[in-house]
Amino acid sequence: MDVYWISDGKTEQRSPAEIAELLARRDGVLWVDIRECDAEAQRVLADVFHFHPLAIRDCTKRCHIPKLHTYPDHLLMILHAPEPGPEGHIHLLELDYFASHRYLVTVHGPVNPEVPLEKALRETRAVARRLLDGRFAPNTPAELSHAIVSLIAARMESFVDDLTRKVASLEHRVLERHHGDFQEALEEMFRVRHELLTLRTMAAACRELYARMCALMRFLPPETQPFIEDLVDHFERVRSVCDSEREFLHGVVDFYQSRTSAKMNHAMERLALMSAVLLPLTLLSGIYGMNIIVHPHTEPLELGVVLISMVVVAAGVLYWARRQGWW
Repeated sequence: MDVYWISDGKTEQRSPAEIAELLARRDGVLWVDIRECDAEAQRVLADVFHFHPLAIRDCTKRCHIPKLHTYPDHLLMILHAPEPGPEGHIHLLELDYFASHRYLVTVHGPVNPEVPLEKALRETRAVARRLLDGRFAPNTPAELSHAIVSLIAARMESFVDDLTRKVASLEHRVLERHHGDFQEALEEMFRVRHELLTLRTMAAACRELYARMCALMRFLPPETQPFIEDLVDHFERVRSVCDSEREFLHGVVDFYQSRTSAKMNHAMERLALMSAVLLPLTLLSGIYGMNIIVHPHTEPLELGVVLISMVVVAAGVLYWARRQGWW
């Protein structure tokens, strides 16, 4: 685990053994970033911070639903960040954090083995670099948590921006009538729609949690209200864009399917017309064709009459279809 002490506009990295001492001080902000909630981390959470056993258990297990739990002197927030995977799958990178007036404890939830640990630590490491470089000096744990969660919201916004480009590309392919595999195009549309739905659900859940936090300001100083409202706005914007793009993509899918159905109907009309033309010819050839050709006494005139009859019948059917507007 990484321990940071923020005081007088400066950040120092401390040893985990100093957590209890730093926690007793009132002249700074303590940040403990736990990469993996192992046995030692659980001991610190239980014996030093005295967190509830159920809250510690939530940090050790994967939680697929964002949560907000309040306690007398702190609160627990469970959030998710999106990480694109293969075939349209989106991995949920869990971040649990305990926030109080004097400290912030971030715990990275169990990470899917398919996702590198560096991606799960991306936001907290970026904020830690800013702290150690002196480019960021938060005065409260709420300001520090806002910096971390803002990066998660920014990741969602970047992800939804990529999805909007995919939707625009699909629209271009449909309107330009690119030739390709019909099934592949539909699967790509459904894959993008699944990504939009997953990201929308994630952003909506985070937005609801921070909207609820606005009613729990007794845990945080009043000056933290703008930070919370800013995060609500971030997640609301992501949700709104996902809804708009999903609705637009639904229209693209409907247009694509309608045009494909129209093409298939047109093709069926052509095939039906061909069948209508060939059916009487098949009838004539079935009755007279073999008998006339095989019979040794067949006169050329008889064969010519049959052939001319077949041509006349085919021309008549085509003329009638043309009059009906089928061809």
